[in-house]
Amino acid sequence: MPVPLIDRVPDDATRRIADSEAAPSRIAIEAPAVQNLPFVYASPHSGRDYSETFLAASRLDPVTIRRSEDSFIDEVFAAAPECGAPLLKALFPRAYCDPNREPYELDPAMFAEPLPDFVNTTSVRVAGGLGTLARVVANGCEIYARKLSFAEAERRVRDCYNPYHRALARLLSDTRARFGFAVVVDCHSMPSIGGPMDQDDGDRRADIVLGDRYGTACAPALTDHAARALTDLGYRVARNAPYAGGHTTVRYGQPERGYHALQIEINRALYMDEERIERLPALGRLAADMTRLIERLGAMSHSLLLP
Repeated sequence: MPVPLIDRVPDDATRRIADSEAAPSRIAIEAPAVQNLPFVYASPHSGRDYSETFLAASRLDPVTIRRSEDSFIDEVFAAAPECGAPLLKALFPRAYCDPNREPYELDPAMFAEPLPDFVNTTSVRVAGGLGTLARVVANGCEIYARKLSFAEAERRVRDCYNPYHRALARLLSDTRARFGFAVVVDCHSMPSIGGPMDQDDGDRRADIVLGDRYGTACAPALTDHAARALTDLGYRVARNAPYAGGHTTVRYGQPERGYHALQIEINRALYMDEERIERLPALGRLAADMTRLIERLGAMSHSLLLP
């Protein structure tokens, strides 16, 4: 699917821009005073604004409902604007709506009525309970105490999913117009050990996994450069296993058109208490290292990334 061209996001002296078509506080963009890097950093899963209505519809306690979050990843990459690249953040939680899916990847068992024919009900992600509206959190616990209406799914796609992707597409098209190419770095975290729904169930994971859809979503030089930078910082780095990249990487990774997408998955044990979902002191060091990564990637030769 081509990356759509969308009108420029207006400058904002506060560097925090809410999408004008979104419901209040659904997304935020931390924009640099001047964008001098051809990169856009995105954090689709670190949102933690849980509405009372959503919590009331859930059967889970306030900690368990957060198991699918990429908690605090927006903080880990918070220096991107200071380095010269915008940072897009979803403020809504992944358990409520997942922008790293197709617009309508839905499990029919979650809904009180039949779903329209255009809905993707057969993807691997839907089978695992982790569609656009998730049926379970990451540890397999069911989220809802009742069935949903399809109108509820449409509302979340309209209010959360669409504004997020409008903003991301706009940032990338603006960046490509400015530099001749654009790179989205999709920022995530992962459990330290593979879970029951993962192909690496029970295995201890690398510190960082880089996903480029097996070399198709970005120039190989970008993944190579990121791997070297992270290894130099002392991290154990893997590629494409167990995560090769999700919908964002597939949709926006079109290097032949000057759009590159690289997914970064960070082992949660490096910076947070996975059970309590609390920050560890080591988060500061990790954030400093990711700032160095942003700087290293920004210093890459542009000729390696031009279409």
